Amino acid sequence: MGRNKDATEKPTAKRLKEARKDGQTARTPDLGAWAAVLVATWLIPMVLRDLFDSSEGLLRRIAKFIEKPEPDAAVTLLGDALVDGALAVAPLLAGTVVAVLAAAGVQGGLRPSMKLLKPKFNRLNPMQGLKRMFGPKAWWEGTKTLVKTIILGLVLYVAVRDLVPTVMGSGALPVSALVDILAGSTLSLIRIAAIAGLVMGIADYLVVRRRTGKELLMTKQQVKDEHKNAEGDPHVKGQIRSRQLAMSRNRMMSEIATADVVLANPTHVAVALRYDAAKGAPRVVAKGAGVVAAKIRSLAAEHRVPVVQDVPLARALYKACELGQEIPAELFGPVAHVLAFLYRLKRKGSAAGTHRLNAPLPAAS
Repeated sequence: MGRNKDATEKPTAKRLKEARKDGQTARTPDLGAWAAVLVATWLIPMVLRDLFDSSEGLLRRIAKFIEKPEPDAAVTLLGDALVDGALAVAPLLAGTVVAVLAAAGVQGGLRPSMKLLKPKFNRLNPMQGLKRMFGPKAWWEGTKTLVKTIILGLVLYVAVRDLVPTVMGSGALPVSALVDILAGSTLSLIRIAAIAGLVMGIADYLVVRRRTGKELLMTKQQVKDEHKNAEGDPHVKGQIRSRQLAMSRNRMMSEIATADVVLANPTHVAVALRYDAAKGAPRVVAKGAGVVAAKIRSLAAEHRVPVVQDVPLARALYKACELGQEIPAELFGPVAHVLAFLYRLKRKGSAAGTHRLNAPLPAAS
């Protein structure tokens, strides 16, 4: 896929996430393969020793079995042989799996993409095939293969060149010693080749990461469009905000029934307070101006919550307090005066209705 010349911006988090889902990540299989080979060179001698020891014991048991063959003994012998073989090979399998997983983790972790398994019919396009055959990726793959072949060939040549004189001059050596020399030289050869492969794998990963980074670059317009989509349609956001405000207002209005008093101004603002001595100072449970204030006064009358008209106090509470907050310390005195006034009214009968603090108390019945 060609890169847009106008794509100069770094990919956004959303773009990177989509790329990972599509399998468009910087990754090379060489790191895992060569790491597994290198780990195997240290594990294979141990595995061979364990297999040799278990085989030696197995042969002795087979000799005894031949002297006295029994079906149960045959089944037991076969099961033990399989278990011993599996235990001997297990470290090799575990080590190579860990090496592959570690290589995958270094390259960004295991992120299998199901989209890579879906058929893409554009791959059947001959022109696309020619582009892949003669494009930059094809040239890099060819160069990488050529370099691998040259390096591995040099490693093999140097190892064999040093090994031939040893083999040719080993006439006096026992066969076991010669086998050890050949085995050690072979493992050393494989290790050197694996290290060289790892170095080439790291170089390949850096090239793939650079190429993938260029492919993921975005144009300024793409970044703006994505930012706009992330923010959402302003009209839709406005509707959501309106619904949220309506729900919040409905919850506020439901609190008025449990309020102790509504301070009014007398028509512009209204603040409903609830006082619970166990929870501290009086708390604002509803507030509003204009139409909302009128609704608060109406609900207060409906639920027989007393309304006290005190212009300075109502304005001060409306400006100083938010919903759910306790009243500030400087307003404790005026609010306490109002609550005491209502308490005296309740002792005389009922505090429901609209009151002014300077109004005379009703006569005792």
